[in-house]
Amino acid sequence: MPAFPPTAARTLARAQLANSVGDGVFLVTSALYFTGPVGLSPGQVGLGLTLGWAVGVLVGVPAGQLADRWGARRTAALLAAGTAAAVAAFLAVGRPATFVLVACLYAACQTGLAAARQAALARLVEPTRRTEVRARLQATANGGLALGAALGGLALAAQTAGAYRIVLALDVAAFGVAAVLLGRLPRVEPTTGPVAAGPRLAVLRDRPYALLTALNAVMMLYLPLLSLVLPLWVARRTAAPAWLAAALLALNTVAVLVWQVRVARGVTGPAGAVRALRRAGLLMVGACAVFAVSAAATGPWLAAAVLLVGAAAQVAAEMAHGAGSWQLSFDLAPDGRHGQYQGFFGTGVPLARMLGPVLLTALIVDGGPAGWLAFGALYAAAAWAMGPATRWARRTRPVATDEPAGLAAPAR
Repeated sequence: MPAFPPTAARTLARAQLANSVGDGVFLVTSALYFTGPVGLSPGQVGLGLTLGWAVGVLVGVPAGQLADRWGARRTAALLAAGTAAAVAAFLAVGRPATFVLVACLYAACQTGLAAARQAALARLVEPTRRTEVRARLQATANGGLALGAALGGLALAAQTAGAYRIVLALDVAAFGVAAVLLGRLPRVEPTTGPVAAGPRLAVLRDRPYALLTALNAVMMLYLPLLSLVLPLWVARRTAAPAWLAAALLALNTVAVLVWQVRVARGVTGPAGAVRALRRAGLLMVGACAVFAVSAAATGPWLAAAVLLVGAAAQVAAEMAHGAGSWQLSFDLAPDGRHGQYQGFFGTGVPLARMLGPVLLTALIVDGGPAGWLAFGALYAAAAWAMGPATRWARRTRPVATDEPAGLAAPAR
């Protein structure tokens, strides 16, 4: 079995930090930049981003396949550079059609980058540490998002076209740094031999893994809760002050930074992953029930206290879900095909970004407390179904324990 370079995880973390700072800037400023200085309507922005993430869903598997066949390091570095180029192109858009094209490029590079980065992690980190390292990357990502959001906040305070362009230029630079760092990862040889000679997109024929991916995509629908659904819920349905939505987001960020790695350390093997996912389902049901009750809380401070309890249960569910899903995605992917398998499993993220805002806004903000309970039930059902789906998947393959050959000396 090849030796695993000890610096690989640190390099991945540094690249993740740069990547996430750029993401934080974009998330905070993009909507107001596009509808302000650029002059697009909210509907045009929403349509463009929806179409972009739809393209992202389609790109994940081919990008992962490219990482397997061409090399994860080169693919990840190229896609990080492509993301930087897409953000730079956003600075020049002025028409809806151009915006849609650039949004498609941006989402495709982002989705492909996630798949290639996961493939690199799988090939460069020993199997027993993959979930822990992935948890560290998630914690690093949250820290980077917070820093990027703070930088973006400066542009929001200034509210000038120049300020928006400056922070988006920082986004370009951040992804440029990520591309350089990813290019410094140890070289991973492309997949060769019987695996490479098999079906080009074998993951699409793997029905157990496809079922796991679909169930995980349902669970990923929680993504717009903090950024969209809860702010609207707090403002429209509760007596809590509107600024509490920012406090709930801060609570989530700090909790992931402090506890995500600890949660992940307790998850080993498929059985442990299933237990973590079931725990996530129970916690999310509890969180949704508390959020539903917050509408009836009288007075701003009582409503705020109820919402904070719900947010604590929600972030606990998020961390358990993350640890369990990462473990399954690695353990049940065949050696040599981590790129395409991670790309397929990761399609839950662009799907949630594409469908989640519309579905959850209609279900929860318009539906009221019953909508929270319905979402909690849906999430829990998907979480508990992970158990039978995992057992089916394990019957169709040996659980991966060894890393394939192909790790070369670090690049110089």
